[in-house]
Formats: sequence, C-alpha cells, structure tokens
Amino acid sequence: MPGTPHAHEPNAPLPVEIPVTDSVVDESLDLKTQIVRFVVTGGLSAIVDFGLLLILLKVGLPFAVAKSISFIVGTTTAYLINRRWTFKAEPSRARFIAVVVLYALTFAVQVGISTWLNSVLADEWWRVLLAFVVAQGTATVINFVVQRAVIFRLR
Repeated sequence: MPGTPHAHEPNAPLPVEIPVTDSVVDESLDLKTQIVRFVVTGGLSAIVDFGLLLILLKVGLPFAVAKSISFIVGTTTAYLINRRWTFKAEPSRARFIAVVVLYALTFAVQVGISTWLNSVLADEWWRVLLAFVVAQGTATVINFVVQRAVIFRLR
C-alpha cells in the first residue's frame, strides 16, 4: 500500500554520513591498516576536539562544559570517518546505537580524567595539554578495542 512502511524500510533515517570513500566495499582490512587509519582519524579528531576546547575556554565557558562540547564534536568526526574508511562498514542502526553507548562511556572516562587532572596538576602552561593527552589516549584505546572487536562486527 502506498505510504505504508514495509518491514524492510526503516522508520527513522540513519545518521548523516560523509563521503570519505567513493563506495563502501565489504572487505576486511588487516589489523595494521586498521590501526594506522584509526590513529590518523583519531589525530584529526583530536585536533578538532582540542582546537574547539581551546576556543570554548577562550570565550569563557567552564572547563567541563567546554570539554563536553569539544568531545562530542571530536568523537562524531571520528565515528563518521572510521565507519567508512577504517572499518569499511555499511550504515547500521544497531551499530550507531552501540557507538552512542560506547561514546557515552568514553565521554565519562575522558571528561572525568581530563577534569580531574586539570584540578590536581599545577597551574602551568602544559596542564590542559597534558590532561587532554592522557584522557584522549585512554579513550582512544577503549574506542579501538571495542569498535574493532564488537561494534563494526554488528550488522
């Protein structure tokens, strides 16, 4: 019947995707290639995250608020690129939900570590950078392991 959704048609649209590759190919990349691509993507996303953090701090937002916003923008960038380029995965509602749950976990880990380190480290020029690097490194390891082992194996 026209206008009636069929069982194979989604009720809600999939998340917005960016065209990082011409087409998604159903091929597995080896671990080394995935790690390299994950690190490159993470580096770009970290630049987005840290750059936005500095801007938001400069305009006077409290650290936790600025870090929360920059984390969301940075991890969204990472997901969109990793899904297409690093893991070559087709769009999937289950995968997207799993990534949101994972990012909620790594959000708590990253913002928690970063905020804690910013409160206990000396008020020096390197404090924000060191806190960012430690928190980002921890979140990156968690993200790669869970994404490779679980999320990008979902259909």
